[in-house]
Amino acid sequence: MDNSRYYVDFHVIQTVPPSCVNRDDTGRPKTATYGGVHRARVSSQAWKHAIRVMFKDIFASEKLGLRTKYVAKLIADKLIFSGMDPDEATKKSVNALKTAEITTSSKKEDMTGALFFISAMQVEKLAELILNDAVDKKTCKEALKNLPSIDIALFGRMVADDVNLNVDAACQVAHSISTHAIQDEYDYFTALDDYKQTDDAGAGHLGTMEFNSSTLYRYATVNVLDLFKSVGADTPDAVAGFAEAFVRSMPTGKQNSYANRTLPDLVYVTIREDQPVNLSGAFEEPVKSINGFAKKSCEKLFTYAEKIYADYSGKPKYSFVVGYDGANIGAEKMCINELLDRLAKIISEEVR
Repeated sequence: MDNSRYYVDFHVIQTVPPSCVNRDDTGRPKTATYGGVHRARVSSQAWKHAIRVMFKDIFASEKLGLRTKYVAKLIADKLIFSGMDPDEATKKSVNALKTAEITTSSKKEDMTGALFFISAMQVEKLAELILNDAVDKKTCKEALKNLPSIDIALFGRMVADDVNLNVDAACQVAHSISTHAIQDEYDYFTALDDYKQTDDAGAGHLGTMEFNSSTLYRYATVNVLDLFKSVGADTPDAVAGFAEAFVRSMPTGKQNSYANRTLPDLVYVTIREDQPVNLSGAFEEPVKSINGFAKKSCEKLFTYAEKIYADYSGKPKYSFVVGYDGANIGAEKMCINELLDRLAKIISEEVR
């Protein structure tokens, strides 16, 4: 195969009931204007966080990282476990980070100045350097550059202190948008005081919450070869794990108030050797219906995909569909577990 381009594209149609999955700074559901109409929107950041949270149930902890300002504490905990005095462990951990030219907080020296995404294996390596009295600028920087975790490789890392420690994201996640126009609504609610001592019938608290409901188009793509450069033999499992988390995860905004956790109506996955293809153009003209949006959205997605493939990109090398019949564009129908197995198998055979 041509090892210069290899992408896995994920297209999801998912119906979300009345909810406020992702809020803006005023507490209102995030929205966007697309195709001239008001749409529901869930930011890519919100869904990527939900994916990373689900990774904890999919991957072993040593395959993952943490985005934190408490990097020194992570390293110190390893040193303390090895028998080092806590104060000495903290001091040496801070020194290792400073040696690597990572800026610490002006207010608290044992915290980094900004969030730092570090893998479990990088923490282990820095602790090992300290224990072996091998701390210098070169070894500390190498420890922070090598052995990235699966989530760092997928979502990237930006380090203002040293661009050489940056990791380009192998994955891109689009903002999810509704396939149709939406109208935000308001929920007026009251809360009663259970221990009120008077006969006053008034509520103890009242307020309003804005919400909407929608059928969303969700898209993500993984550059498999970039991922392979970072995690090597873990690539098949990383792609399959990302696929599972992308399909099953849900941001938790107002989840207790709306119990809005759903699974997709459609999952359409393609493997391409030319470029990623976002199919959001299928919904530039919004779906119109009084009998539901999910089925019509699926139909529109496949109609648009057929046109794009015929006019521009050609058909993908492989295509799979879960939850809907995609035979009209040659997609093989299967359940989600079969899809995950197939993705891992194909990538393990074709990407080396």
